[in-house]
Amino acid sequence: MKRAIRTIRQEGFTLVELLVSLGIFLVISGAAFTLLASSQQRYQTESQVLSSFQEARLGLDQIVRDVNDSGYPPPSFSAGIRKFFADSPFAWSQGSGYPNAPCLIGTAGGGTCTTAGGDSAPGDFDIIVETNPNPQDPGSQVQWIRYQLQGTTLMRGALPKDNGDPDTAFNPPNTPAPFVQNVVNNSPNLQVGVDAAGNPITLFQQYPAVFPGGAPVPIFQYTCDLPSVSQAVPLPTAACAPRLPPDNSPANIREVTITLIVKAPQPDAASGRTRLIQLLGRGRRVNP
Repeated sequence: MKRAIRTIRQEGFTLVELLVSLGIFLVISGAAFTLLASSQQRYQTESQVLSSFQEARLGLDQIVRDVNDSGYPPPSFSAGIRKFFADSPFAWSQGSGYPNAPCLIGTAGGGTCTTAGGDSAPGDFDIIVETNPNPQDPGSQVQWIRYQLQGTTLMRGALPKDNGDPDTAFNPPNTPAPFVQNVVNNSPNLQVGVDAAGNPITLFQQYPAVFPGGAPVPIFQYTCDLPSVSQAVPLPTAACAPRLPPDNSPANIREVTITLIVKAPQPDAASGRTRLIQLLGRGRRVNP
């Protein structure tokens, strides 16, 4: 008697089913990796924007502190040695007779505070603060602290005050060092892309509200004290007489408004537009 042989059939996937499954897996994997790559690019872009913001914010805070401390200590607190007191809250070129013949500051590069080298301090993009940043140290002396925009880099330098020229003191090898990168206040015509026809796109075209009229935006803008009676005409006797105009010499600067426009190193990942950060600050001289 023979036993019946039972055949057990193994169920499995057909070749077509495997190919369909593989195709679905590849589509899902491709979508996931595309999303991951896009997320990484956006993360890098946002990290660069955050880094630019932090650098600009720290730079703005330092400028405000230096302006607040400008003019310290005044001559009345010294023993007559110039390196231990501030002749003026803000210095200018000796070519204008520093410190005995103040120049006059102006807007949009105006005024007479222009040095032989073409610099302008105090000016729209150049300022020299005169102060003692370490008054608790009995051996410290007054310094010249300079902020100057060179291209798209805001430079900062600090040197001990001497009897020389505050402007030429920062010539090589004492040139200021990079302080804040990608500052575009003076670059409204900076090309940041091209349109469909291949024409250049500038910062002003992308951000017309940031650069009104396509003009550079001053980093430093000044508010001066009113002149004393001895510097002006006799005061009117009328009770409601108009106020006297300000004396626009560096010695009379009371407030400095600081505007920093910083460009992120990379454009926005989604729109392709250049990212700008605009920060505003105000320093007020508290010393006499």
